[in-house]
Amino acid sequence: MSEKPTYEELEQRIQELEQAVSERKRAEDALQESEQRYRIIMEASLQGTYQVDTKGRITFANPLTAELTGYSLAELDGLSLDSLFPPGGAKMISNANVALLYSGKPIVGENTLTRKDGSRIETYFSCVPVLDESGEYMGFVGSILDITKRKKAEEALRKEKNFTESALDTLTDAFIVFDLEGKFLRWNKAVIQVTGYSDEEISSLQPTDFFLGEDVPHVMENIERVLKEGHANIEASVVTNEGKSIPYEFTGDLFRDHEGNPLSICVVGRDITERLRAEKALRESEEKYRIVLETSTDPIVGYDIEGKVTYFNPAFTRVFGWTLEERLGKKMDFFVPDEDWPETRAMIGKVMAGESFSGFETRRYTKEGKIIHVNMSASISKDQDGNPIGSVINLRDISEQKKLEAQLQRAQKMEAIGILAGGVAHDLNNVLSGIVSYPDLLLMQIPEDSPLIKPILTMQDSGKKAADIVQDLLTLARRGVVVEEVVNLNDVMSEYLKSPEHEKLKSFHPEVEVESNLESDLLNISGSPVHLSKAVMNLVSNAAEAMPDGGKIFISTENRYIDIPIRGYDSIEEGDYITLTVSDTGIGISSEDIIKIFEPFYTKKVMGKSGTGLGMAVVWSTVKDHKGYIDVHSTEGKGTTFTLYFPVTRRARTEEKAILPIEKYMGRGESILVIDDVKEQREIVFNLLTILGYVVDTVSSGEEAGECLKEHSVDLILLDMIMDPGIDGLDTYKEILEVHPDQKAIIASGFSETDRVREAQRLGAGQYIKKPYTLEKIGIAVRAELDK
Repeated sequence: MSEKPTYEELEQRIQELEQAVSERKRAEDALQESEQRYRIIMEASLQGTYQVDTKGRITFANPLTAELTGYSLAELDGLSLDSLFPPGGAKMISNANVALLYSGKPIVGENTLTRKDGSRIETYFSCVPVLDESGEYMGFVGSILDITKRKKAEEALRKEKNFTESALDTLTDAFIVFDLEGKFLRWNKAVIQVTGYSDEEISSLQPTDFFLGEDVPHVMENIERVLKEGHANIEASVVTNEGKSIPYEFTGDLFRDHEGNPLSICVVGRDITERLRAEKALRESEEKYRIVLETSTDPIVGYDIEGKVTYFNPAFTRVFGWTLEERLGKKMDFFVPDEDWPETRAMIGKVMAGESFSGFETRRYTKEGKIIHVNMSASISKDQDGNPIGSVINLRDISEQKKLEAQLQRAQKMEAIGILAGGVAHDLNNVLSGIVSYPDLLLMQIPEDSPLIKPILTMQDSGKKAADIVQDLLTLARRGVVVEEVVNLNDVMSEYLKSPEHEKLKSFHPEVEVESNLESDLLNISGSPVHLSKAVMNLVSNAAEAMPDGGKIFISTENRYIDIPIRGYDSIEEGDYITLTVSDTGIGISSEDIIKIFEPFYTKKVMGKSGTGLGMAVVWSTVKDHKGYIDVHSTEGKGTTFTLYFPVTRRARTEEKAILPIEKYMGRGESILVIDDVKEQREIVFNLLTILGYVVDTVSSGEEAGECLKEHSVDLILLDMIMDPGIDGLDTYKEILEVHPDQKAIIASGFSETDRVREAQRLGAGQYIKKPYTLEKIGIAVRAELDK
């Protein structure tokens, strides 16, 4: 019989039981709290979460699992997992259990889940093994995520990728994508077909490996441009694996990620062999037509169907003044004078009806408002289908032709009048001999107080005046001038200004002032001092009579070289001239009268009061006898300017002596290169400088000078500023300075000093010499420059 426990023992057992109960209660509370947290987490999870036992039955599922499967939570409790994944669901669960049992590691994957209503969704699943306190396998916890939309998007993306790749492979253009390191990421079949490289070979290449020579840095520059600017275009030749070169046009664009960071470069290349061939053929064709149009001396203008400008050739701009940029897309109605519009409209109608025409003479305005005569031809312009799209008009400037015709008519008239005047003058001289000579005999035979003396002297004075008229007629007939004496026009002018005739003129016109400006080193001409003096007297007298209320007469002489022919009242050709200019501030001459002023007996003055009407005709004949030219400019109410051009002679006057001894500017054997486009000028300078003791060579253009001085050097160059065709003096000097930076030079021109002359002097050129040359002028300038 066992002993009864003592009170102390019972009390100790009770305490142990209470402690055990308390610990169990705490464990149960902790478990309940843990399960509650787990449930909250599972129910709030964004994935379907469930627990499966070792037999594949669902023992727990969260609400999202019910939503995904279509079953309620009650229906899911105890539901076999294989019913959600038919067919093969049982095998899948078995495999999962075995894998989890033996590996103890989570399993992930994708599978198709069948919902309660039979519909299917694509899911992503994961399984984690569940073990008890002793480590025994009790099943697994799984989660599922609906990836149906993602799978559809992936499928669509796959199809799109396949389509894109197929499309790229069907392109004849080369398509390449490479990363920022130059590694190729993608290319189409065209790259393989064009280059001959295999996929494996291409994958090991860099972008520049397809190019050679100067194309390589060009390609690198444009890759950098794509990286900086996002886009670039380039033309370069692709070199195949066989070394063949094919011209390509490439377009490169930069690919970026969603944050804008550079990812890769996409390049599309197109074979432009045929395009270049076509462009070359087109250029050659266009060049032929361009040369025809642009070298045409006739202005040519193209209009569209609405009459708006589509084309001007350079001759149009040169003749009319407007540039294509000014008038492109605009009408030119305003350059047709009003009185010429009716016939112009008729011609436009003909062209628009498809009828071409030529030889139509009309008039047009220039940009400056000047009216010129033109000979017009026109034809319709059609498109490929034969529809009218515009017209092409050729406008030949015949103003010079009209002027020459007028000059010829005037010359023929003057010649006819001169022949007539010569015959009359011959007979008059015989008649006048008695009238002028016999009064002297009569006066010697009558008393000094005879009343007949006055009428006899009047008769003799009238005879002398008639003799002066006969002399003018002889001048008109070209029978009075023998051009053989070397004359300096300054001497003629000085003598006239001191003459009794000039003093008499001043007494008749006391309100008229005469100013003169005579060039100090004026060159000589060949001519008759007597007839030249008569021409001067007639010009000055004519100027004085044009100022009944007083005014000023300006007389000047000048050496002048004409580089470009002048088309004024007279046509003045290129060459060295002495000019005599007589200007007044008088009433001027109307445009109607100015073409008649040199005709004999044409005058606006009262006959018998002043002159015979032969004064200006004598001026004309004298100038022509001296092989000279006349230019006239007049504005009514402001005055008139007559400029007479006389050819220079290089013959020296016997009485002439150099002001400066020639020894002062003689050469010492220095070498000089003369650059002038006019042969006669080169010959003159060659002879002058050779006489002065220099070694002289000549060339006819700036380009020829440049080539000469590449291999040779000279002490000095004498450079004509205006040369045509080719580069002018300034550009020639710039090129020479590149080879010979310290090259000495002097500049020559027939024009006054210009900005281009001053620019050449800023670059280092010395004196500027105005043509025509004199020995002293050129000698002093050359010596001064060489002695610097």
